[in-house]
Amino acid sequence: MDNFRIEGKVAVVTGASRGIGRAIALGLAQSGAHVVAIARGKPGLEETVALIQALGGSAEELELDIQDIAAGQTAIEAIAAAHGRLDILVNCAGINARSEATEISPEDFDRIWSVNVRAALFLSQAAGRIMLKAQSGKVINIASATSFIGLNKVTSYAASKGAMAQMTKAMASEWAKYNVQVNAVAPGFIVTDLNKKLWENDTLRNWVVSNTPAGRLGTVEDVVGAVQFLASPASDFICGHVLVVDGGFLSGGPWPL
Repeated sequence: MDNFRIEGKVAVVTGASRGIGRAIALGLAQSGAHVVAIARGKPGLEETVALIQALGGSAEELELDIQDIAAGQTAIEAIAAAHGRLDILVNCAGINARSEATEISPEDFDRIWSVNVRAALFLSQAAGRIMLKAQSGKVINIASATSFIGLNKVTSYAASKGAMAQMTKAMASEWAKYNVQVNAVAPGFIVTDLNKKLWENDTLRNWVVSNTPAGRLGTVEDVVGAVQFLASPASDFICGHVLVVDGGFLSGGPWPL
């Protein structure tokens, strides 16, 4: 048996209409899972599902605002009922609002935490109830390099991703005895459709590349393998781990010796 395959599994991926979420949905489908792609944007979801099906994979879309906790929990229960199982939940949906720490508004802070922490926690809760009963499951949270380091103008985002890393560990400690593994992937500087304009700034791009031992920015595909691994039986004894995918950025960079 190939411990890295997930044939017959049902996977839910939030934030699947674009970027890292779409890449993860495609990757899990290619590994054999039936993917339920969740996001607020229907056109993007339709494109994600079409891409999966064009590659011979199995997928369906679900338009949902995960900030609606009751609707999210109902959706998780309905997916499990329709398919007779729920094996994998990937909490990838996330938002950011850049500002100086002195200028953060309560509205922006609440919105970031509503998506990045609150929604992820309660979707995990709904999935966890199903997985614990089945004595099998994987919850994978998409954290960030800012779970570990601070950067200018992302205080609210960094705080939310630090919380996500700790939420991962706390849930893992409760659920591991039920054969449910909770882990996270922390991407570093990844180019996506949403942020590619940012990387046209030569000063910023050169700073990141020069401080990344791999010598380049990451791609959405760089994140996929880590999620495929954590979603597979190959990771059954890994619990509460935050796997950094950053080209070595957090390990240290060059110094002028």
